[in-house]
Amino acid sequence: MLQNFKNYLLTHTQITESEYSSLFDLVEVKTILKGEFLLQKGEHCKHSFFIENGLARFYSIDKDGKEHIIQFAPENWFVVDRASVFFNEPSEYYIDTIEDTTAVFLDENFFCAASETVSFFSKYNEFLLQNHIKHLQNRINLLLSAQAEERYLKFIKLYPDLTLRIPQWMIASYLGITPESLSRVRKELARKNFGR
Repeated sequence: MLQNFKNYLLTHTQITESEYSSLFDLVEVKTILKGEFLLQKGEHCKHSFFIENGLARFYSIDKDGKEHIIQFAPENWFVVDRASVFFNEPSEYYIDTIEDTTAVFLDENFFCAASETVSFFSKYNEFLLQNHIKHLQNRINLLLSAQAEERYLKFIKLYPDLTLRIPQWMIASYLGITPESLSRVRKELARKNFGR
């Protein structure tokens, strides 16, 4: 059970099998059906979610009802509203599932216990935070300065296995372009790579 989560911790945090077993009681595992929410706007985010199996997305909805997808979270990814967790504020975001999903719910008790049990855990948790900030900065820069084709190519590099799992309109939302623009980008790339 939770083979992806276990392998992730064993690979990245220098945790031992016995230490993992001692921490396992502090995690909660839930199966969330496609379209159900892990977090809704106005709620306080109390957990980081590790995606064991399935696919989730992190997004906002503007005053006109338009969705703006900030992150996808496939297997072995974390998804969380860090601002809501850290500042204990109501979330401005939604996290829901694109597929039936098994998620590991990790709260503050888990992170405190893991940091006390595994000396390297705090350092790795800090790395995750800094890496998250780096990706957000790069994403903001892409949205402000890159053409649609470059954004799409970066998306494929970041999420190489998701183009067939995610509806095109969601990819377009993530890229900050219309579905029609995405269709043109894909046709142009196909022409460049396979056409004459």
